[in-house]
Amino acid sequence: MASKGSTAAKGFKPGSRAFAGKGAPRRPGRPAPRSGRERPRHAENTVILYGWHPVSEALRNPARRIRRLLATENAAKRLAEAGLLDPSPEIVRPAEIDRLVSADAVHQGLYAECDPLESPELDAVPTDGIVLVLDQVTDPHNVGAIVRSAAAFAVRAIVTTNRHSPEATGVLAKAASGGLEHTPLVTVQNLARALEGLRDRGFTLVGLDSNGDVELGDIELTAPVALVLGAEGKGLRQKTRETCDRLARIDLPGRIDSLNVSNAAALALYVASRAIKR
Repeated sequence: MASKGSTAAKGFKPGSRAFAGKGAPRRPGRPAPRSGRERPRHAENTVILYGWHPVSEALRNPARRIRRLLATENAAKRLAEAGLLDPSPEIVRPAEIDRLVSADAVHQGLYAECDPLESPELDAVPTDGIVLVLDQVTDPHNVGAIVRSAAAFAVRAIVTTNRHSPEATGVLAKAASGGLEHTPLVTVQNLARALEGLRDRGFTLVGLDSNGDVELGDIELTAPVALVLGAEGKGLRQKTRETCDRLARIDLPGRIDSLNVSNAAALALYVASRAIKR
């Protein structure tokens, strides 16, 4: 979503099989996590959720199948107060959940193993709002934050490629803060072809780039719109840039003239949403 060195401007530079598994086994000689424990391995089609928002939103989602639910006594009481005891959790000590997640994970006494949500087909995405398209955005913290913003702005779907994207589990799910249950994730083989498919369905393709020829807020937008964001550092790939209808930037007034991709996505969604309302 940006040119080199920024994330997308001059001043800015239901769920999924998406973000398919990247979890390669630990190679011999690679040091263990600083906690001294190995992260447990799970089946490739198992989604791991931890923390209050990811787990509670999953429990509220009838499309999410929970295979296993662990909770500390305090977390179980909180679930009961929220009316979220289906399925009933297995009561455990915090240390048991500690062993199931990474050393720095903040699990808040909740841990769930789930089935992934189904990934809809691209041609099933509604044409009455905004779609986000991620061009090789791979950091799970950033993608999770983008999912959270997408859910807040009622984004119709997030489109990403099968390759060069993180799995929708663990760190990503925690950063998404429950957003995975509300924003469909669509995975495609070829991003340029997917963009052409969106255009054929009436979407205006707006790539976010620090060298864009127009400020995003100055474009007259009507739904449906696809906002296309590139990875931090390298930005949009050349083919992606060429496929977009417009390349837009967001000018910032401060001395720091770039944002990371997740902050840029939130700002772009705000600007585009206001433009469409007008």
